[in-house]
Amino acid sequence: MGRLFGTDGVRGLAGVDVTAGLALDLAHAAALVLGRDARSESRRATAVIARDPRVSGEFISAAVAAGLASAGVDVLDAGVIPTPAAAYLVADTGADFGVMVSASHNPAPDNGIKFFAQGGRKLPDEVEDAIQEAMSGSPIAVTGREVGRIRRFADAEDRYLVHLLGTLEGLRLDGLHVVLDCAHGAAAGISPDVFSDAGARVTVIGNDPDGFNINDGVGSTHLGPLIDAVREHGADLGIAHDGDADRCLAVDGDGNVVDGDRIMAILALSMSARGRLERNTLVTTVMSNLGLKLAMADNGIGIVETGVGDRYVLEAINREGYSLGGEQSGHVIMSDYATTGDGILTGLHLAAEVVRTGKTLAELAQCMRVYPQVLVNVRGVDRAGVTGDAVLQQAVHQAELALGGKGRVLLRPSGTEPVVRVMVEAEHEEQAQRLADDLAAIVKDRLAV
Repeated sequence: MGRLFGTDGVRGLAGVDVTAGLALDLAHAAALVLGRDARSESRRATAVIARDPRVSGEFISAAVAAGLASAGVDVLDAGVIPTPAAAYLVADTGADFGVMVSASHNPAPDNGIKFFAQGGRKLPDEVEDAIQEAMSGSPIAVTGREVGRIRRFADAEDRYLVHLLGTLEGLRLDGLHVVLDCAHGAAAGISPDVFSDAGARVTVIGNDPDGFNINDGVGSTHLGPLIDAVREHGADLGIAHDGDADRCLAVDGDGNVVDGDRIMAILALSMSARGRLERNTLVTTVMSNLGLKLAMADNGIGIVETGVGDRYVLEAINREGYSLGGEQSGHVIMSDYATTGDGILTGLHLAAEVVRTGKTLAELAQCMRVYPQVLVNVRGVDRAGVTGDAVLQQAVHQAELALGGKGRVLLRPSGTEPVVRVMVEAEHEEQAQRLADDLAAIVKDRLAV
């Protein structure tokens, strides 16, 4: 068997790739590995489990609960809540670990299983590998009083809501009109309440999950309905979540998109000015827009770049103690309050900055210039050959010379798809497109399989 875990847990087509049997076996193995400390202390391990509202989550989370209980783990079933809520509750309850059943922004037929370690943190690769290895070993045989109990976590949403409101430290959103797009996902049951309780006037779309419509034409991957709603209602801003609410993208009052890079820029400048930006540094991935890096440099804020994926941002934050980082896609980690990306938390603090400064979101977003960015995915090529082909590397060098220091080129093999990604940023979109197309043609020629 190849590596079971991807960049964000185990994910695939529910019922085909992610089956009830796999969920049970995976959970039982996780109990062996993640419950080890509890067993060494002669106590029963406890796990928090949760899911997003896609219909397959019902049988997958039931199988996860069964796998855990059969290994002697007590289960607190939080039901449908956001991924960051599950992570928070692992820490808040002192549970030994947590499990989230979700495929995030993927369509409804997909699903996935991801684990959180004690404290609500994502697992490092070596722990995921240990869980996979344990799946082929001998299971724990427990009977009688040693069998784990499965209980409903009745106040899960309330605990998370109180936590989110507490991060505002008394600041209110009174007078602000916010449109929320909950993507027919896990945010539907809590995001409107959080913003309303903070004082905002709230209009909600994408708030009718039926198990099949998650991310279907709404949410952070489909911003058209949010743009239309903000304009129709004359709102101050809009916030879009994805299916499990760990992302946040925004729309200003004029209907312009404010992506993750601009959100991070706004929050970084605010936190820096208030002495809240640890080591005055922002953590981003190599895919963040050049304009973000230049804006931070202009304001004396350092940048640490990581590989693509919020897990790598988290690793840098946890390793060095930074307080803010994220991705262009809207995964924003505010480590003073969360152990993972949290779309509701991010949206709250973005709205708070509008109130705090008295500026519109459009005005705040002008803190950085977005350089035109063109991304071309080249299929049917040898991903491993990107760094070793001299002709290709020379072509990259020539493209960088053509940009004259006012742009950048990035070639990288995708970690999730069989493609090589060619990204070019430039002052003008026409130049970025031409250089990206030229490089893509060379990649296709040199690395063809």
